Amino acid sequence: MSRHQSFASSLRWWRRHRGLSQLDLAGRTEISQRHLSFMELGRASPSRDMVMRLAVALDVPLRQHNALLIAAGFAPVWRQTDLAAPELGQIRSALDYMLAQQEPFPAVAVDRHWNLLRSNSGAVRLVEFLVGPLAPDTPVNLADALVSPGVLRPYLLNWADVLRYFVRSVEADAAADGTPETAALHERLLAYEGVRAALNAASTELAITPVLPMHFRKGNISLRLFTTIATLGTPQDITLQELRVECFFPMDEETAGVLRGWLAESQSMPLKQNVAGSSQS
Repeated sequence: MSRHQSFASSLRWWRRHRGLSQLDLAGRTEISQRHLSFMELGRASPSRDMVMRLAVALDVPLRQHNALLIAAGFAPVWRQTDLAAPELGQIRSALDYMLAQQEPFPAVAVDRHWNLLRSNSGAVRLVEFLVGPLAPDTPVNLADALVSPGVLRPYLLNWADVLRYFVRSVEADAAADGTPETAALHERLLAYEGVRAALNAASTELAITPVLPMHFRKGNISLRLFTTIATLGTPQDITLQELRVECFFPMDEETAGVLRGWLAESQSMPLKQNVAGSSQS
């Protein structure tokens, strides 16, 4: 496929994906429908400025914005910076502040495919309670952990109801960004045992609460948590545009008490160890 044909097919795909007619998109970018039609047919070559205008009009994510530029023969504009890079120091400080402010309740930062990037101590305590401690630097994908049979599912009493919301959100992400990677994540989740049946089943929990909580139970401890998801405003870096901060809040006082109790226990442990050490010296 030639360069012009590659850009043309991508442009047609994004326009149709956004549900726009050629006339609609031409109006948004203040060009003639004829010019747009020629670009979609590969008969006209867009300028770099035109690619940028089209990408903005189509609300194309930064990663795919770069792909459109490359397909048109231009260098990519948007960077993808490692979160650990020095130039993102202030962003990391802001993330750490947000995660710390959420204590003793859990909070995590994830990328667009739900790979865990950062977490606070409240999240660590919750995971250790449910599935045990993880080895340092163990890669964690929260989508797989939620949907697969052997991690969180055994302790999530309303797994099917939570699953329906979560998988639909991943499906929406796949539709929004149009990348094979997000589509592959969606297919991977659908392939787990029991997922398709759960998606097609009727809801087991009446909508009697303002939000759907995640209801965990292990032994005689019951935890009901709801979440909020935050993103960075006006990102100009691919990593930052795809970053999400998810905070977990207690749905009831029983859950809040358990989470606060875990924090108190964790804070008293070093003290106990120091006292024991002193008594031995």
